[in-house]
Amino acid sequence: MTEARPVPRILVCDDDRAVRSALNVNLTKAGYRVTLCDSAEEALERMAGDPADLILTDVKMPGRSGLDLLAEARRHWPDTRVVIMTGFGSVADAVNAMKAGASDYLIKPIERDELLMLLERALESRALVREVRRLRREVDAKYGFANLVGATSIMHEVYDQVQAVAESGALVLIQGETGTGKELIAHAIHYRSSRAQAPLVAVNCGALPENLLESELFGHEKGAFTGALRTHQGKFEQADGGTLFLDEIGEIPPSVQVRLLRVLEGGSFTRVGGERPVKVDVRVVVATNRDLRAEVKSGAFRADLYYRLNVFPIRLPPLRERADDIPLLAEHFLARYAERHGRPPPLLTPEAVAQLRSWRWPGNVRELEHLMERTLLLSGGGGEIRAFAVPEDAAPVPSDDSSGDQMTLAGDGLDELDAGGLPGLLDTWERRLVVAALEAEGGVQARAARRLGISRSNLNYRIGRLGITLQDVKFS
Repeated sequence: MTEARPVPRILVCDDDRAVRSALNVNLTKAGYRVTLCDSAEEALERMAGDPADLILTDVKMPGRSGLDLLAEARRHWPDTRVVIMTGFGSVADAVNAMKAGASDYLIKPIERDELLMLLERALESRALVREVRRLRREVDAKYGFANLVGATSIMHEVYDQVQAVAESGALVLIQGETGTGKELIAHAIHYRSSRAQAPLVAVNCGALPENLLESELFGHEKGAFTGALRTHQGKFEQADGGTLFLDEIGEIPPSVQVRLLRVLEGGSFTRVGGERPVKVDVRVVVATNRDLRAEVKSGAFRADLYYRLNVFPIRLPPLRERADDIPLLAEHFLARYAERHGRPPPLLTPEAVAQLRSWRWPGNVRELEHLMERTLLLSGGGGEIRAFAVPEDAAPVPSDDSSGDQMTLAGDGLDELDAGGLPGLLDTWERRLVVAALEAEGGVQARAARRLGISRSNLNYRIGRLGITLQDVKFS
């Protein structure tokens, strides 16, 4: 059953009794609630008690004028729309009213159809503004600082960095493990910037193969390749005037790295299959869970692109480095999902909190969030949570005894180190790992890349750099 929409209320202000009566009849028949006033003073008293959705007022009246009423309404009830009525010989008054913020004007004598159409348009404009405001509140609640939960000093440093860079328009590189909230930080930067009213366009660079990624970012012309049946605007064009968020930037292949660097340097590009340069005004925010500096050293990532991206780096700490935030985050997620699922939030006991703090959380904040939603659903809401089912991959945080983490080199490792130095040793072991992954996955590169935790394009690069051929891979 749909909820009935409230009937709009219109306040009519005119010192002419006949005009008030005629407007009352027409507006009431049209389904509006009508309040009649014969002066601006009375209209302001009525508005103070119960503000109307729209004021329909004459300009010239004894005492305060319709323009005075307009000014007061704009000051005290900015959501209320004001439509001015004026005589044919006073069009200048209507022009002044529009400059002062009136939604529209009508010239007497007033036609009924014109009146109703104009009022409907003004009320739709009011509803649209209120809806935009509501959506902005939702966006701010989801992506603003209020949703960046954390009271530890390391998170306050992150907040300070976001605050400092948001308005600048500088390129931002967000680094952190999977699940630390990189996308949330990107949204917070966009919605606290002067570009907040423009689009925020996000691309997961690791989810697309090389040929599709290039077209997705830069667009293509009709007929550029098989299946290109029409011209397609890429994400850079779609984000013009706003922000482009490139997630998993470390996954992009070398050919796309070159094109991306050119866009960042010059602000223009050509679509795939095109010749005409396209100029865009885009703020770029990128994120990665990889160590790009190490990727540069290995040759998997261009050094010039890395230094262009590394203008304002923000590092998001893993959850294990901010254990004091775990109780806050857990309660935040329980409250969020309790509201979403219509259940009372359960209470976490000290024992449950201690258990949460003892885990390593390889999936970071995202893993904790999913556990809290699952816990709420299983508990039915309310009551106390005394313990959690231990996630399979959430091993306890190790003690201060780090002897088990020490690396030792022996046997063949030391011999190879003596022979070729550290670079040669690293290449040898990297080659063995790549070959072993290919053998384990029957030569299927996509599966081998997943086993190694890298993208397929990254695997292809390493196969070429290490000189691995089909003869090197032994299939069982």
